[in-house]
Amino acid sequence: MSKILEVNDTNFKEQVLEADKPVLVEFWAPWCGPCKMVAPVLEELAEEMDGKIKICKVNVDENTDTASDYGVMSIPTMVLIKDGEVQEQVVGYLPREELQNKIEENI
Repeated sequence: MSKILEVNDTNFKEQVLEADKPVLVEFWAPWCGPCKMVAPVLEELAEEMDGKIKICKVNVDENTDTASDYGVMSIPTMVLIKDGEVQEQVVGYLPREELQNKIEENI
């Protein structure tokens, strides 16, 4: 079972900005090739870092307001949010080790 939560324009504030731990949000779309490449990496990290970080996905085709709020121009874009504030933003595919290091630097 996936530990990655799908969030949308309606529940983004509650699930991400008001979360009690850091949240990594992936802005993605079903047609995005690099998004498909990063998906298994995020699944692994969600399992391994359960309890330390929450990982969420926002479909940019269905949630344009949130994508616009975070200036998403290219996908995948991953934003690490802690205490409601952006700590880190990464655009494009990153190898697992690099992504994990960026997360660990900010949690």
